[in-house]
Amino acid sequence: MFSVAQKRQIAEAVEKVLLDFHHPEMPATKPMFHLRVEGAESWSWAEVEPNHVFDDAHKPGVNLFNEQVAAQMNKEVK
Repeated sequence: MFSVAQKRQIAEAVEKVLLDFHHPEMPATKPMFHLRVEGAESWSWAEVEPNHVFDDAHKPGVNLFNEQVAAQMNKEVK
């Protein structure tokens, strides 16, 4: 449902919110979470994980349709 860039933006925002709580049970950096966002249709959903879990060996999955939709949305906004 979201492009890789959009998922990274969501993950960054979620991480900031989690860390801003300064909860004693949370790590001070790099919290782990798994966010599933349900879309309007049964086939429309997104899995979002922390940006820090991705490296050259563990790259996020890419759905080319989602990338195209995001690119089109960016064009329409400008």
